[in-house]
Parts: sequence; C-alpha cells; structure tokens
Amino acid sequence: MKEQSNSNLRMGMTLMLMIFFIFGFITNFNIALKDQVQATFHLSNFMANLVNGVFFFAYFAFSFVCGKIIKKTGYKMGLIIGLLLISIGSFLFYPAVAVPSYALFLCAVFVMATGVVFLQTAANPYVAALGSENTASSRLNLAQALNGLATTVAPFVVGILVLTPAAIAMGPTAVQTPFLIIGGIVLLIALAIYFMKLPEIIGGEEVVGRKSIWKHTHVLLGALAIFFYVGAEVGISTAVVPYLRESKWAIGEAAKLAAMYWGGAMVGRFLGSINLSAMEQKKKFMYSGAVIILAFFVGWLVTSSQIKDGAFVFNSQPVNGLIFLGIAIVNFLAMTFSKGKTNVMLGVFAIIAAVLVFSATVLGASVGIWALLSIGFFNSIMFPNIFALGVKNLDNFEMPMASGIINTMIVGGSVIPLLMGYFTDSISVRAALLVPLVSYLYIVFFAFKGSKTK
Repeated sequence: MKEQSNSNLRMGMTLMLMIFFIFGFITNFNIALKDQVQATFHLSNFMANLVNGVFFFAYFAFSFVCGKIIKKTGYKMGLIIGLLLISIGSFLFYPAVAVPSYALFLCAVFVMATGVVFLQTAANPYVAALGSENTASSRLNLAQALNGLATTVAPFVVGILVLTPAAIAMGPTAVQTPFLIIGGIVLLIALAIYFMKLPEIIGGEEVVGRKSIWKHTHVLLGALAIFFYVGAEVGISTAVVPYLRESKWAIGEAAKLAAMYWGGAMVGRFLGSINLSAMEQKKKFMYSGAVIILAFFVGWLVTSSQIKDGAFVFNSQPVNGLIFLGIAIVNFLAMTFSKGKTNVMLGVFAIIAAVLVFSATVLGASVGIWALLSIGFFNSIMFPNIFALGVKNLDNFEMPMASGIINTMIVGGSVIPLLMGYFTDSISVRAALLVPLVSYLYIVFFAFKGSKTK
C-alpha cells in the first residue's frame, strides 16, 4: 500500500512538473511575441504592451474565483479547466489574426491567461501537499525551475517559428500556426489527465469554529509579499534595456544581457530545489556543482547566441559565462549559509537583492548592469518560498482559497512595472529602481517576521 501511495505521489509530481513547464512557456511565449504582434496590428509600443497588462490582470480578476472553484471540484478538475481554457484561447488567435482584430487578440490572451491562473492556483498547493511539509519548498523550487527553463526556451522558439526572415515575410499568418500547435498539444494533455488516476489532496470538511482563511495573517502577508516579488521581478526585467540605453549601449547587446536575467533565475531555482530537499549533504554538493557548471554555459551561450535564417549561431564570449559562474557560486554559498531553512533563505536572498538594486542605482553601467542581472539568481527561490510560508500549517480544505488569495496578488507584475515606467519617464531608470528596493525590504520583513504562524 505504501509503495502504491509513493507511486501515486511520484506520478502526481511528474504531472505537476509538466504543468509548470506549460504555463511558464505560454507566459513567456506571449511576452516574446511583442515585436511580431506590434507589426501585425500596426501598434504603438504602449498598445503592444497591453498584451502583458491583460495577461497579468487575469490573475487579479480570477485567482480568488479559481480557488473557490477548485475547492469544490478538486485539483484534477481545476487542472483540466485550466488546460481547456488555454486551448480555447490558443485557437482564438487564429480568427483574431485572420480578421485582423486586436480586440479579439487581447480577448484570446485573456482567455489563455485565465487558464494559466487555474493551473497556477491548482498546481502550487498541489505540489506543496504532495509529500512532507518540511520539503514543500524544495518541490516548489523544482517545479519553478522547470517553469524557469520554459521561460528561457520560449523566446528561442519564438525566434525560430515567428521571427526568422521567412516567418516575417509570411506576415500575420506566422503568429497563427504556433498557437494552433499549442492549442492542440494542451488539449491532448487535458484529455490524458481526465483519464489518469491522480492522488486527491483535498480532504475533510471545514471544522466548525475554525478561523476564516482571511484571519490567517501569514496568508495575507504572504499575498502582499507575492505582489512585491512578482512586481519587482518583472519590473527589473523591463528596466535592463532602459538602464543600458541611458549609458549609450547598443540595443542588441542590451537585449542579450536582459536574457541572462531569466537564465539566472532558472539556475537559482535548480540550486534551491537541491539545497531545500531532504537529500544527504554529499549529494547536495555534487548536484549543486553540476548546476554551477551549467551556469557557465547558460551565461556564455545566452549572450553569444543569435538566430540567423532559422539556425542558432554562437560567437565566443566565455567571459560572460565566467561572471555567471561566479554569481552562481555566491548564490550557492548564500543557500548554504541559510542551512535549508525556508524563511532564512528567503530573508537572506531578499537582503542581497536589495543591496544589488541599490548598487545598480549608484554604480556605473559597466558594473551596475551585473548587479542588476545578478538579481535574477536571488529572485529564484522567492516565489516558491513565499508560497510555502504563506500556506504553512493550513488544512487541505483551506489550501485552494489561500492559493487563490496569494495568486490574486500576482497582479503586482502589472502594477509595479507601470509605476517604474512612470518614474523612468519622469525622472530616470535609476530612480525607478527604488521601487523594487522597497519591495525587497518588505520581503525581508515577511521572511523573518510576517511568515510566523500563530
């Protein structure tokens, strides 16, 4: 019976890793399409950026509703609903481009984003509950690492399918085919899940006299931490190119360095998954060493690659890989200092991120840019660690509602970048960086004080 239970848990975790990859890929796939969408619909930069605004607004509009639906239907049905909405949204892109209608295109983005909200709301507490509470943050970090891999891969896929000379020559139809493929694949996965027997996590009835989920202060403070974290993460990613533009860097080089920011988050999440797990110390060092070596190749290849006629071409720039490797070592040492404690690691990483943001505001661009890019490494474990602390000690029936509340605040990814954009336009990009600085200081508070349960 125990072996069967472990087998079910492994199958559930494998499925969740797939789900995290899917919604990570879809999120960045939409973001990376900005240039082609702008050309297709003849849009200004502001109008083209509405794609991201609509996408993140779906979290604010539906996360709490999704939590209530999942509480009634169960995680499995929540996943199926999410996948079906993603599939429907993907298919809607075809008529949106055929008309063409930007309003219908945004509608398709919103439907797809709502599906992602269902996946996010169901998947995070499901992963947290698939095993011991002590290793929940490790499982969430592994899932987020797959999410990070997807966000790194998506722009390259867009480059091959949509931004090659042949694809650009096709015009609007170049956008249609990728979404038809995505819609078909996701629909098949939804059907497969429907027929799979998954471990059911929701159990038990709400206890009379039990605190309302709104009275769990660590849930509410965790939701606010997610608001600041996602806002800071997205805001900094959008600040990299303007930061370098102020120092007269070539736009092409700036865009390449911006890609390193997300690569660092991916590497950091793999390191977080290893070091927050229950594996023996010797294995932690061995696997962490392999990931640190991976960091060298990520830093080298991301900044040295370009797409030409649908193929990857690499120019040798190993110095960027060596810098990336050094940052990865610092990241690992900070994790080791935290001794596997979820809240300590979150607090230490938020302090380092705050110091790096401040450094980027006062240092010259040639050094400051590396401080800015390094933040990706230290953002890496924040979402899973905040989430794990936010749902700590909750009963299974409380998890969907808590997840809905926390995920609603992902809307920070829309609000904080807009605030930073205002400061960038009216003052400077360096002044705008003070907004994520405040965000990280709040996360320090949550890690050491606000996350404590009563």
